[in-house]
Amino acid sequence: MAETMAQLLLEHTQDHGLGAIDVDNTRWSWAQLIARATRVGAVASMMLREQDPPHIGVLLPNGLDYLDWLSGAALIGATVVGINPTRRGEQLAADIRSVDCQIIVTDYHGAQLLEGLNLQLAKDRIVRVDDRAYGELLDEIDEHDAAHVHARAEAVVAQDLFLLLFTSGTTGTPKAVRCTQGRLATIAATAGANYGFVRDDKCYCPMPLFHGNAIMALWAPALWSGAAIAPVPKFSASGWLSDVQRTGATKFTYVGKAIAYLLATAPTANDQSHDVAMGFGTEASLPHRLAFAERFGVRLIEGYGSSEGGINVIATPDTPVGALGPCPPGMDVVVVDPATLLECAPAVFDEHGKLLNAEAAIGELVNRSGAARFEGYYERPDAEGERLRSGWYWSGDLAYRDQAGFFHFAGRGGDWLRVDSENMAAGPIEAVLSRYGDFDSVLVYGVASPFGGGEEVMAAVELREGATFRGEDFFSWLFAQSDLGTKWAPMFVAVADQLPTTATGKLTKVSLKSAGLNTTHPLYWSGARRSEPYALVTGEDRARLTAPAES
Repeated sequence: MAETMAQLLLEHTQDHGLGAIDVDNTRWSWAQLIARATRVGAVASMMLREQDPPHIGVLLPNGLDYLDWLSGAALIGATVVGINPTRRGEQLAADIRSVDCQIIVTDYHGAQLLEGLNLQLAKDRIVRVDDRAYGELLDEIDEHDAAHVHARAEAVVAQDLFLLLFTSGTTGTPKAVRCTQGRLATIAATAGANYGFVRDDKCYCPMPLFHGNAIMALWAPALWSGAAIAPVPKFSASGWLSDVQRTGATKFTYVGKAIAYLLATAPTANDQSHDVAMGFGTEASLPHRLAFAERFGVRLIEGYGSSEGGINVIATPDTPVGALGPCPPGMDVVVVDPATLLECAPAVFDEHGKLLNAEAAIGELVNRSGAARFEGYYERPDAEGERLRSGWYWSGDLAYRDQAGFFHFAGRGGDWLRVDSENMAAGPIEAVLSRYGDFDSVLVYGVASPFGGGEEVMAAVELREGATFRGEDFFSWLFAQSDLGTKWAPMFVAVADQLPTTATGKLTKVSLKSAGLNTTHPLYWSGARRSEPYALVTGEDRARLTAPAES
C-alpha cells in the first residue's frame, strides 16, 4: 500500500483511464492530470524559498486548477492551506497570516477578497490561475523540470505535512489542523475500502475542497481506487440532477443542508434517471435521508468525524436508525462527564424511543486511547493541550450511548454554532452585530434548524432607548459589513426589552438557548436562505417554525 499521497499520484503517471470530468464536460485521463500536476509542482518548486515552510494557500473554487495544486504540492512535499472564501476582512487576513503562506494561489474573484488586506505577503507571491503570466510559467516547464518533480515525489515521506485545514476552536479563533501525507494516504485506503470505491466510479464533488469532507471522503479515496473526479465550483440544488446525469456520477458527497435544498427543488419525472448509488456526508436529518432515498433512489451514508481525526465513527449494517455507529475498532471511545472524568450511564429510552435519562447519559465524546490520527494544530500548542486533556482526545461534541453500544449525537459543547457543516464561534458575529447603531446589547447562539442539517444562527438583541427594530434597515446594514462572513447573518432575531443577566450582571444565553425559537420575544427572520429583509414572524409561520423537529 502506498505510504504517501505522492506515491499514490505517481502510480497514475501512465494511467490512461478516466481521471476527471471538467465543468465543460472535458474528460481528462489520470496520466494527463499527473502531467498537469507535475508542471504545477515545478512552478511551485521555483517559487518556494527553502528557508521557510513550504506552505501554499489555495483560494480557488472547485475545479481542475484546485486539483492541480493539491496534486502538485503533494508531489514536491509542499503543504496546501485551504483558505475559506466565506471569511472576510481581517478574519480572512488573520487566517492567512497564521499559517505562514509563502504563496497564495487564487483567481480574479479571490484576488478581490484579498485586496487591501494585511497578508504580510508581497504582491508577486499571489499567483492568479486566470492570468496570462501563469500560463506562460506552465509553458516553460520542460522534461528536466518534470523529472526533478518526480524525483522529489520519490523522496516524500509519510511524516511530511501535506494539508492545513482550518476549523474553529474553543477560543473563537480558527485553527489549522495538520494532516500529513501518511495520514491522508491511510484515510484514502480506509475510506476507499469502507465505502466501496472502485475504478469505474465517477465521483461528483460539489463540496468545497478547502473542507475535509471533499478531500478525505472523495478526492483521496478516488485517487486510491483510480476512480474519476467531477468537481464543480459550488453546490447547486437546481443543477445537481443535470450535473450527475452529465457526468455519469455514481458517488457524491454532501454536508449540512445540501440534502434539504435538493429536496426543496420541484420533483421531476427524471429524478431517478441517473447512476448515483451512494452519497457520503453529515448532518442530514433522518426524514430527509429517507425522503431522498425514496425520491432519487440514492442511499445516503452519514458518518461522524472531523478534520482532526481523533474520533471517526462509521455506521455498520446493524447500526440503529438515527445512531452514529459503534465504537471504532481499536479505540476506546466513550461518553464522559467532563467534570468527573467518569463514563456516563447508558441511555434509557421509553417504548416510543424517548430518552429518559438525558442528564445522566449525555456527555462529551472522548477517545481514551489517545490522539489516534490527530496530528495537532499548526503553531497552537495551547489548543492541542485542550484537545488532549488527561491523555485523552476530547471531541468537543456531546453524545450518548445506547445499551447496545451505539453512539448518538446530542449537540456541540461550548458556545459554538454548527451551520451548513461549519463550526462558528459566536463572538466574532456578536462583534459585527454590536456595531449596529440601534443595538445596545447582542447575544448570538445556535438553534436547531427547522429545515434540518444542524443549526441556524439566532441573535437576541436589546435596543437602545427609543430605538425601533426595522428589519429592512438592519438587513441592508448587515450585508454592507465587509467583515461579515457569508454564513454569519442570523436567520432569526429576537428583540428583547432586556437581555438576561447573571447575578453579577453578566449577559447569559442559557435561558435563550433553552427557549430557542419558542421565545416569548418578538421574533423576526430573513427566510429559509437568509436572503430576505427581516420580517416579523406571526401566525401560522411561527407555529410551523417552532413545531418540534423530527428526529
